[in-house]
Amino acid sequence: MEIIGYVAAVCIGLILGLLGGGGSILSIPILVYLFGVDAILASAYSLFIVGITSLIGAIPKYKDHLVNLRTGFLFGIPSIISIFSTRKWIIPAIPDVIIQTESFILTKRVLVLGTFALLMILASFSMIRGRRELRPDSTRTRTFLVIVEGLLIGFLTGFVGAGGGFLIIPALVFLTGLPFKTAVGTSLFIIAINSLMGFLGDVFNYPMDWQFLLSITSLAVIGILLGNRLQKKVSSIRLRIAFGWMILAMGSWILLKEIILN
Repeated sequence: MEIIGYVAAVCIGLILGLLGGGGSILSIPILVYLFGVDAILASAYSLFIVGITSLIGAIPKYKDHLVNLRTGFLFGIPSIISIFSTRKWIIPAIPDVIIQTESFILTKRVLVLGTFALLMILASFSMIRGRRELRPDSTRTRTFLVIVEGLLIGFLTGFVGAGGGFLIIPALVFLTGLPFKTAVGTSLFIIAINSLMGFLGDVFNYPMDWQFLLSITSLAVIGILLGNRLQKKVSSIRLRIAFGWMILAMGSWILLKEIILN
C-alpha cells in the first residue's frame, strides 16, 4: 500500500499543475488510507504538501504573468487569518469524542473526514458538468465579497486541511473579473500562502515526521512540474470530468466507510 501511496503522491502535484486545484482532495485520502496517518495529523501534513507544491507551481505561472498578486493578497489575507485561527485554536479545542449515546458516536475523526467527503462530493458535481472555461460577467472587483469568501474558504481549509482550489478559482473569476488562466495561477499562489500559514498553526500542536513529510512533498513537486508541462497538451475539460467522477467515488466511499461501516 505504501508503494501505491508514493506513486499517488506524484498525482497530487500532477492534478494541481493541470487544474490549479484538487491536490488536497487526493492528499488526505492517500495519507489516511494508504499510509495510515491519523486524520487530524493528515490534514496538517496535507497543508504542508499542498502549500509547498502550489508555491513551486505558482512560480512559472508568475513568470508567464498569470498570477495577480494584488488579488491574491486581497483574497489571501482574510483566508490566512481564518485558517491560522482554525488550525491553532479551533481544531485542538474539538474533543476526540463529540457526541456519544447508546446507539451513536460522533468522533473528531468522523466529523473532519465526513465534512471533507461532503466537500469532495460537492466539488465533483461542478467538475462532472464539464462546463467550458469560466468567464467573468464583470471586471469590477467586489472587495467585500472577496473578503467574506476568503474568510469562509480559510475556515474550510483549516478545518479539513484542503486547499480549496475548486472554490477559489470560481470566486476569483466571478468576484474579481480575472480571466480563467490568471485565476488558476492566482489560485495556486493563494493555496500556497493559505496552506503554509495553516500548517504553522499545527507545528507546535502535533509531532511531525519530517522525513516522511518531505519525501511525499518532493514527489508532489515532481508531479506539479510535470503537470505544468502537460497543461497545454491535455484537454482540461475532459480531465476535469474524469477527475470529478473519481472524487465523487472517493467522497462517497469515505462517507460510507467512516459513517455507515465504522
